[in-house]
Amino acid sequence: MPSWFFTMSMGLFGLLFGSFANVVIWRVPRGESIAHPGSHCPACSTQIAWYDNIPVLSWLVLRARCRSCGAGIRVRYPIVELASGALFVAAALAYGVGVRAVVAAAVFWLLLVLSVIDLDHLRLPNPLVAVLAALGLLAALASQYASPLVGPLTYHVPASGYLTGPLANALAGAVLGAGVSAGTALLYGVVRKRRGLGMGDVKFLGALGLVLGPYVLLSIFLGSVIGMVVGLSGSRGVRLSEKRIPFGPWLAAGSVITALHGPAIWAWYLRLVGLV
Repeated sequence: MPSWFFTMSMGLFGLLFGSFANVVIWRVPRGESIAHPGSHCPACSTQIAWYDNIPVLSWLVLRARCRSCGAGIRVRYPIVELASGALFVAAALAYGVGVRAVVAAAVFWLLLVLSVIDLDHLRLPNPLVAVLAALGLLAALASQYASPLVGPLTYHVPASGYLTGPLANALAGAVLGAGVSAGTALLYGVVRKRRGLGMGDVKFLGALGLVLGPYVLLSIFLGSVIGMVVGLSGSRGVRLSEKRIPFGPWLAAGSVITALHGPAIWAWYLRLVGLV
């Protein structure tokens, strides 16, 4: 398959899955089925016709209004669809034609869904985190016992050394991700006498470890920097320690960057400090 055709197809599928992402983002936190009923207007409950459910295009044609009741449709819907399409394209460009790009796209899609839910509800639903963990574990198992290299996403076959197998690499990442975050939460609780990092973030980082391997530590660092910058810019005179800030979106952003460029960033750092 030509790479340009694969990338274009991934982008189109990303848009379609972005439309489904909006369904998951709305229904899962409310305990609703993602399968039944079909897509409908939250205001008037009218079933949405297929031609009014085309990603981005329908929102533009309808001028951000429900065809039946005229209720406004939030701009976030096409933004999520476009973001999903862009992430699928990024996966195709980074990993090339093959199963690994599809797995990366699925991981990025889950991170997008979890990020928006965390922004809305300040929680990361366990079922979605479990799906992320299962995807990471299955990808590592496929790489361990089958020929194609699927996961972890940052894994490259080493010549020698520790964690040479994909499965060991993934499990080490899970231990590091969950262990570092749990230790940080415990230390914060002892020092500050209050909870800082939620257990949802700890489970999330364990799942990310399965996906990224030991590079999950880089995603924690990048996510912390991004979260700190965003938190400070939006504090508006309120002490940062007194605000509840969703950490999931920034961890997700750091994880996408790590999945796409983690080994290159680490190699650059080693050169910077003169270790290579």
